[in-house]
Amino acid sequence: MLDVIAQVKEECAQIDAKLQSVTHSDEIRILGQRRSELQPVIAKIFEYESVRKAMTDNAEIISTETDEEFRELAVSENAELAARLPQIEKDLEILLLPKDPNDFKNIIVEIRAGAGGDESSLFAASLLRMYTRFSEIRSWQMEVISESRSEVGGFKEVIIAIQAPHGVTPVYADLRYESGVHRVQRVPETEKQGRIHTSTATVAILPEAEEIDLEISSKDLRIDTFASSGPGGQSVNTTMSAVRITHLPTGTVVSCQDGKSQHKNKDQAMKVLRSRILQKMEDDRVNEVGSARRTQVGTGDRSEKIRTYNIPQDRITDHRIKKSWSNVDKVLSGDLEPIITALKEEDVKLMLEKNSDS
Repeated sequence: MLDVIAQVKEECAQIDAKLQSVTHSDEIRILGQRRSELQPVIAKIFEYESVRKAMTDNAEIISTETDEEFRELAVSENAELAARLPQIEKDLEILLLPKDPNDFKNIIVEIRAGAGGDESSLFAASLLRMYTRFSEIRSWQMEVISESRSEVGGFKEVIIAIQAPHGVTPVYADLRYESGVHRVQRVPETEKQGRIHTSTATVAILPEAEEIDLEISSKDLRIDTFASSGPGGQSVNTTMSAVRITHLPTGTVVSCQDGKSQHKNKDQAMKVLRSRILQKMEDDRVNEVGSARRTQVGTGDRSEKIRTYNIPQDRITDHRIKKSWSNVDKVLSGDLEPIITALKEEDVKLMLEKNSDS
């Protein structure tokens, strides 16, 4: 642990030195963000070192002081400090665990209706409301980038961007666990026999990639413009404001038509395209190095069934940690905190076990 502490302190010193000389706004922002990430670790290191120093000083007093009352005070204080130290060391060990480099990034959320026809599109809308409400609770900013509505008022697909203002809880660190297949079991309003239907929707959480993260050459892009359309394919815009961008090397295609201006739609489509390509590169890298993600809760694979919302039994179950909660309506209204906390705790537990085995 002492070696890692020394590395963290050295990194902070280097960041502080660089901040005195750099002038480029992107560099300043990145360095400042990294400094903010390290601040809780530095605070805990300071607490750890202060306690250790106090215990050393007290030990010196106990061995050399002739005043019995003074020695007893030192013994008493050392007993209290010794009781505190294990928890401080555990907290520090957790803070020093490897962090996902994307934890402090904003995200792109892609929600798509899966199996279940119209009911799955309505479930996709329910998930969108859940993340919208959770974003409001977190004081995050949410923007719809693209949507394709179904004829029953749900969503075949909806793509949103969620951003955290400076000083607010980071987005990806909390919602990274939402990637995968979400399943709902409920009686549709149109079901006259009262039979329970099962439908699914997929959620993909992509860390937002900025230009500094990934440079895409214009020669690798094909950009098409077309008139936007609404549910059922009817035309809702006679101008060529909708944009479709194809990344030729990977075949990745992104369309955006929700903005009124072609320029804004192009910017939004590029934002999604960049994030998808960066995520694919990261997935390929993880697959190459082996089981790194298998030591964490879930893989982030959108084909993995992660959670079931059983409406009739008022039960929501996360299959990765085999834990259930009641009050599904409250969760779908944005109360994701207990689930996210449980997933984070399990992730930390798995990483600590891995560290102890290695």
